[in-house]
Amino acid sequence: MPPRRSYDQYCSAARALDVVGDRWTLLIVRELLAGPRRYTDLHADLPGVSTDVLASRLKDMERDGLTTRRRLPPPGAAYVYELTARGGELLPVLQALGAWGRPELGDRRPTDAVRAHWFALPLLRELEGDGLVEVRLDEGCFHVNAGAAEADGPVYGDGPAPRDPDAVLTLDTPTCIALSRGDVSLPEAIRQGHVEVTGDSPLAKQLRES
Repeated sequence: MPPRRSYDQYCSAARALDVVGDRWTLLIVRELLAGPRRYTDLHADLPGVSTDVLASRLKDMERDGLTTRRRLPPPGAAYVYELTARGGELLPVLQALGAWGRPELGDRRPTDAVRAHWFALPLLRELEGDGLVEVRLDEGCFHVNAGAAEADGPVYGDGPAPRDPDAVLTLDTPTCIALSRGDVSLPEAIRQGHVEVTGDSPLAKQLRES
């Protein structure tokens, strides 16, 4: 493998960009925050990336200690990629980058791809408290682990919650987009009736009373 390119600057920001500054790298991290993923799953949820570029980025990330690759036991027997502890530390970086990028969202362009779970990180910024939250949108369903920044395991996942969630949020796509852009806060959307909260857990009650 060729040596990693470097800015050759004795600066922690420059060193960080040496590792994660290549196109697609941070978006691969975004996908792997959901837990182990097969190469085909990553390629499907990163529309626009070529197979060669994705394979190259995954090799670079493994070399740099951000990801590992392992083989699933039978009957799966497929290889999956997952974040290391070092890679998982990029969660607050992505959160900060997403918050900074809110003004850039604007209206969805005709060429913009979208996946339901891409709303997980902006929604996670809005959630206070700890617990498993299932989110039901027009375009699909995903779940987030509120408080997962301090816990082990995936931060979010595509599809329904793997166990009974502490709270279920039901909202339409325009409301989710408004939350992502910062046009409305989650408590405001709940009070206005744009987000329905169901569940009997302390987290669900906290959300309804916020």
